[in-house]
Amino acid sequence: MRGLKKTRRIQVIVLAFVALAGSTALIGWGMSDGINYFRSPSEVIAEPPRETELFRMGGLVADGSIQRGEGTQVSFIVTDGGADVPVTFTGILPDLFEEGQGMIGQGRYVDGTFEAIEILAKHDESYMPKEVIDALQAQGVYQVPDGS
Repeated sequence: MRGLKKTRRIQVIVLAFVALAGSTALIGWGMSDGINYFRSPSEVIAEPPRETELFRMGGLVADGSIQRGEGTQVSFIVTDGGADVPVTFTGILPDLFEEGQGMIGQGRYVDGTFEAIEILAKHDESYMPKEVIDALQAQGVYQVPDGS
């Protein structure tokens, strides 16, 4: 009788471990499509992602690079001081989007161009996303805004 209790206890522990491992794997697999990695322009140029990979890229909008196309189509260049990546976007840009300012775009890198499906810009005169600041600091380009 004593050996049977011990065997059952071991079976329950093993079954619980298998169930926990299985549920962790299912959660990870289910969330893999919702994870968007951030890359700087230098990282995109150094190691281009697959064309099907959705990711975020951020940096500064290069001065003089914004070109408006037909309708809501716009193209511009994003830089981190180490590399420049051309960006195309069709849609309405945020009100505070402008040259020389930080931005983050979500999209895919196709044939040497970042095709953005969403553009995020700063929300006041001194804000810049942390990922963009980190990327610019790594390139030695970041300057602390006045008054900070």
